Amino acid sequence: MKLRIEDNSLRLRLSEAEVQQFADQGRVACTVPLGPLPTDQLVYALERAEQEEFQVIYEAGALTVTVPASLAQSWTSTDQNGLVATLPLASGQFLRILVEKDLDCRH
Repeated sequence: MKLRIEDNSLRLRLSEAEVQQFADQGRVACTVPLGPLPTDQLVYALERAEQEEFQVIYEAGALTVTVPASLAQSWTSTDQNGLVATLPLASGQFLRILVEKDLDCRH
């Protein structure tokens, strides 16, 4: 799974295998080592959840994007390529969330 952070947006791109894992298990996660200690890492994840809206949960060393179960089901079981949400932030700002299938080109 690829994570791209730019300005006020988070973009997650999942391979075909990761989309299947998300469909089956409701969670896909990746770990990026950032230093010499085991705790020096960033874990980012996509999770299926029962709430009705997207959420971003940030804790020290962990970033989780949660997707409503109904949207997750539709996205993983159809040709729909992406999910988009805009979350309100402090000071009138917004965070744009994109979750996309990063499928190999088939010619």
